[in-house]
Amino acid sequence: METFTELQTSDTAATATVTHAIWPLNTWYVAATPDEIGSKPLARQICGVRMAFFRPKSGIVVALEDFCPHRGAPLSLGFVREETLVCGYHGLAIDCQGRADNMPGQRVKNFPPVRTFPVIERYGFVWVWPGDPALASADKIHHLPWGESDDWAYGGGLFHVKCDYRLMIDNLMDLTHETYVHASSIGQKEIDEAPVKTRVEGQEVITSRMMEKVSAPPFWRMALKGAGLPEDAIVDRWQICRFNLPSHVMIEVGVALEGHGGYDAELSKKASSIVVDFITPETETTHWYFWGMARQFAVKDQALTDTIREGQTKIFSEDLDMLEQQQRNLSQYPERRLLKLNIDAGGARSRLMIDRVIARENADPVPAAEAEA
Repeated sequence: METFTELQTSDTAATATVTHAIWPLNTWYVAATPDEIGSKPLARQICGVRMAFFRPKSGIVVALEDFCPHRGAPLSLGFVREETLVCGYHGLAIDCQGRADNMPGQRVKNFPPVRTFPVIERYGFVWVWPGDPALASADKIHHLPWGESDDWAYGGGLFHVKCDYRLMIDNLMDLTHETYVHASSIGQKEIDEAPVKTRVEGQEVITSRMMEKVSAPPFWRMALKGAGLPEDAIVDRWQICRFNLPSHVMIEVGVALEGHGGYDAELSKKASSIVVDFITPETETTHWYFWGMARQFAVKDQALTDTIREGQTKIFSEDLDMLEQQQRNLSQYPERRLLKLNIDAGGARSRLMIDRVIARENADPVPAAEAEA
């Protein structure tokens, strides 16, 4: 299902509630999965803005600022009635364009409109544009082939993470930590030993690491078995991390039977997938993390999808604990400078790309390239 709403704000509505924010605004973020927006509205804060998502009778998801113009109550505490979201405090009904529609015993047609946000459903996610709605276009969402093809299976989940969203980007663009944080699942010493390469292609930052003739760690032994391959085989392994604005990281990962071409091996000789990471800022120290795995082997095996999801839940829970502890340290010691190593190049260049977009949105001078490592 794909739908798109392009709603306008009032002339007086601000395009952002945060000045010189740490996130781009004129872009698409994953806001929710469709199943989260059912008969009741969904409250979610994105890029510092509290939003209320609801699905009117027409079926197209709408996003309003979560603020009733009557007394300031959250609209998300209300309910859906036909094509309106009714405030749960005094019954003011707001239509899909943010206009006051009706209220028991009151005249409300001249109320100022509630701010609305462009929304689109695509690839199994609900996306929102928190910036200038005049700039929103469905064409600006990255093409994700795995999200529209029956040749892929997908399973995933959602975490609320208490850290700066950029720390998650750093984490995903440098997988060296797997050896230590995920020692019992996907980590192995060869990750440390294999050189990492970083490059920029257009608007994409790419880090890659290839490991030849290694034993598969537990998670990948399970994947080999699920693909109908010997789980104890010697394999060639790869990790290719791709960052795209505003904060998405797609990681091509996999193992192939040794000597069959590694990353380029035929599907019958490998277990490969894309680790999907949509990182949506909530506040300066919290974010929504939509994660999952898209794969091209055993795509009809729902039990395998569930097993992989369970494995990823454990893996990402380990990341969550580390990142939240890291944020506590950084918040307590904001004056401390951090070291940069060659393994940090992917995260540093991703941050530089983010900073340049924010600078353009704020009409600030473009940051120097000192962050390039």
